Amino acid sequence: MLSLLLPRRRYCTSVAIAHNSQISRYARLGQIESARRVFDEMPDKGIVSWNSMIAGYFQNNRPREARYLFDKMPGRNTVSWNGLISGYVKNGMVSEARKVFDVMPERNVVSWTAMVRGYVQEGLISEAETLFCQMPEKNVVSWTVMLGGLIQARRIDEAWRLFYSMPVKDVVARTNMISGYCQEGRLAEARELFDSMPRRNVISWTTMISGYIHNGQVDVARKLFEVMPEKNEVSWTAMLMGYTQSGRIEEASELFDAMPVKAVVACNAMILGLGQNGEVARARQVFDQMREKDDGTWSAMIKVYGRKGFELEALDLFAVMQREGMRSNFPCLISILSVCATLASLDHGRQVHAELVKSQFDSDVFVASVLITMYVKCGDLVKARQIFDRFSPKDIVMWNSIITGYAQHGLANEALQVFHEMCSSGMATDDVTFVGVLSACSYTGKVKEGLEIFESMKSKYLVEPKTEHYACMVDLLGRAGLVNDAMDLIHKMPVEADAITWGALLGACRTHMNMDLAEVAAKKLLQLEPTNAGPYILLSNIYASKGRWGDVAELRRNMRVRKVSKSPGCSWIEVEKRVHMFSGGVSMMHLDLSSIMKMLEKLDAMLREAGYYPDSSFVLHDVDEEEKVLSLGYHSERLAVAFGLLKVPEGMPIRVMKNLRVCGDCHSAIKLIAKVTGREIILRDANRFHHFKDGFCSCKDYW
Repeated sequence: MLSLLLPRRRYCTSVAIAHNSQISRYARLGQIESARRVFDEMPDKGIVSWNSMIAGYFQNNRPREARYLFDKMPGRNTVSWNGLISGYVKNGMVSEARKVFDVMPERNVVSWTAMVRGYVQEGLISEAETLFCQMPEKNVVSWTVMLGGLIQARRIDEAWRLFYSMPVKDVVARTNMISGYCQEGRLAEARELFDSMPRRNVISWTTMISGYIHNGQVDVARKLFEVMPEKNEVSWTAMLMGYTQSGRIEEASELFDAMPVKAVVACNAMILGLGQNGEVARARQVFDQMREKDDGTWSAMIKVYGRKGFELEALDLFAVMQREGMRSNFPCLISILSVCATLASLDHGRQVHAELVKSQFDSDVFVASVLITMYVKCGDLVKARQIFDRFSPKDIVMWNSIITGYAQHGLANEALQVFHEMCSSGMATDDVTFVGVLSACSYTGKVKEGLEIFESMKSKYLVEPKTEHYACMVDLLGRAGLVNDAMDLIHKMPVEADAITWGALLGACRTHMNMDLAEVAAKKLLQLEPTNAGPYILLSNIYASKGRWGDVAELRRNMRVRKVSKSPGCSWIEVEKRVHMFSGGVSMMHLDLSSIMKMLEKLDAMLREAGYYPDSSFVLHDVDEEEKVLSLGYHSERLAVAFGLLKVPEGMPIRVMKNLRVCGDCHSAIKLIAKVTGREIILRDANRFHHFKDGFCSCKDYW
């Protein structure tokens, strides 16, 4: 009879093992509902099956269901209780884990170690120490977990004493101790311990190499790397990152080419390293040659594009990423938000904002600050303010973002109001705060308020004025026509005036036609930045407006001799998530060029009827009047506005961006265009925003 039962029992056991394996597999793949179906369909559930299902729930961040199932278990063993503790620990619920630990009927060394690990993971090292000292027995894992906690808390000397007390020091404990010493920059002690190890594995070698790299000793790391008995992907990648992070890109490339297996992490590091060194094309080549890409790969390439001025390529790649079904990670979304801010791509920005909400990242204060900046730079101050108002408490970056936003839009009263709210809330101001506030005063001619705030920075707000604050004040005085006062302030500065300060003075001299001071400021700028085209252009503008074409020609000759090139003016506009770029002149290439030209002709007739006549003083070439008028009509911002009138639906603002300061004639023309067409036009130039509506501009012609 017994012999007849044995095969049946063996069959049941093998079926149960298969079911348990299925449960674990589904849980690992995130298919927890499928795992539960397998569990529910099992005719005979052993304690292992219950433990597997509970572990699956914890693995998928569903601790409530795990606890519910645990409470329904017909029988439990110590493994079940340990699984509950470990599950809570993995889900960051250390207080719940402790409650279970305190009531469990029987504990073993695994129970104690799991609880100590939980405290260590949460940074509660004192609690971990107390529990560790109470342990009736300890194994090598217990000692190693506690050692890791002390190292994590940067208590390296105490960690060494604990390590010294360990009855058995295995390779993991020794490697942890080496890592701790390296984190503290104590490389000699780390190397001494490494050299004394009776047995080293590839992790020990990699840890020592990484320690040298993180402490700037890349060449020593390479020597150790060369004598490694065996290397894995992590070893190669650590050495590669040592070169990329220290800017030694050619050595990184040689090592990358020599790698037997190019892991995704190594390729990602190479993309970032090449990008940081300006090798954008080579970074893209690595990206394109990768057979497998993870979210870090896409994020790295998008980050490179965004930081190196390839914003359109970044947006295109982001679109490809979405089409291929790759989910964007947090760094990728932040990079794209920055790109949207640079391009003022509001449609893409809104899409990324929605992604952040879906991923529940939008409640982060840092994300809120980036979103505020994006909406500000896209010209949507209402949305920026909504995000700002929704957060409490606010950090200093949020306050500064909204103040700077109001300043850029020429809304000084709002900027000053937020500044006073910030001070009343008890938030300490910083350098950036005052750059925003003083800029707001400068853009709107609030000389008195600006002077009062500047003079009280140190005494009232305990912020020492720096070069950038003096630059704001020179700009404030200069814009108001107080050019001599601005020059006096430069002479009284306790620090040397920088290029931004002299540039502010030169810009004021151009506006108010002060030739003598303009030449002084220009000479200073040419000394500080001999390859910057800005001073040449501004001084050339002043000479041209006075008809001094000989001086203009001399300046241009000097530019050619010194190989100084001027950034060409360009404007862009986003329509239906596509960014359209325009450069000045009739030779511009665009699919809708014919329609744009017709719209410009129509606008020209409407403007003349409204009393507009081009101001040819803004054409800085020695050509006849008719040619000057023609040149003004094809400035890049006008082409973009004409395209916007053709493509942006009625009732929606036309948002145009320009890489340089808008010219005075275009400013006058766009005011009238807004009036005769009944459209709102928002123009962001290199300095600030201009909101055109009903024939008026938000800057009140003070810019």
